[in-house]
Amino acid sequence: MSVEEQEGQVTRRMFTTGAAAGVATFIMTACGPKRLHEMPRERLRSAMREMEREYSARAGKGVTVSDTPALPGVEFAYALDISRCIGCRRCVYACVDENNQSRDPQVHWIRVLSMDKEKGVSFAESNPYYNPAEVPEEGKFYVPVACQQCRNAPCTKVCPTGATWTEPDGIVVIDYDWCIGCRYCMAACPYGARHFNWAEPVIPKDVVNGEMHVLGNRPRPKGVVEKCTFCIQRTRQGRYPACVEVCPVGARKFGNLLDKDSEIRYIIEHKRVLVLKEELHTVPRFFYFYAT
Repeated sequence: MSVEEQEGQVTRRMFTTGAAAGVATFIMTACGPKRLHEMPRERLRSAMREMEREYSARAGKGVTVSDTPALPGVEFAYALDISRCIGCRRCVYACVDENNQSRDPQVHWIRVLSMDKEKGVSFAESNPYYNPAEVPEEGKFYVPVACQQCRNAPCTKVCPTGATWTEPDGIVVIDYDWCIGCRYCMAACPYGARHFNWAEPVIPKDVVNGEMHVLGNRPRPKGVVEKCTFCIQRTRQGRYPACVEVCPVGARKFGNLLDKDSEIRYIIEHKRVLVLKEELHTVPRFFYFYAT
């Protein structure tokens, strides 16, 4: 195939994808408000009950789906102590269990990157596939990466259907029923924090987490994008995210930025703090720090 033919294929593919997104946007807009956050309360409740019946039948056990809203006076934020993380990946698999992520094919909302201490934080030379006999490795440090819950989130700006947005408590969410799988948000995210379901997700019945949130850990279908939601089904109930609870060295911190007495505020005000790719001005709510 010639270069001209290849370029023609790319152009046609891009046009087809863009046109499909445009048609979907027109149809969804013309049909009236149907997004979860736009639905009348009674209609949303009815949709949630239907979800509970479907998921309960699929899991073979009782499932509840909540729509707990953002708490007033709360803006969630996360902090991770790079000097303490040992790269054990327990956070990765706690997240998988809590948020009903696919086991086959595997979907991980958290990636842990192994980096050389001599080179510092370098994504270009990081290794997400490290597999030593023991961790931590000599001369290495670890940088777990998930959704940064940006204030200036590029992902929400490019979605053609408005399927992703930022909630009042700072959590960037996705309405899976409105996601058309165009993956524009994945291209826009500079952190590689969004993940696409290329195949029908597989979640064994015996490991399904039956406590679900309509904007969080309910099962996702094939062909949509998913991501970390700060365990919205837990944090809006006053609990910590699963990854915070499971960390064996206490490297993960979580709290309310608007609470001046919170641990998260203390860390930001008193520790050496950094955000990833600060030069992009995404303004993450996910902070990395050095306690020692």
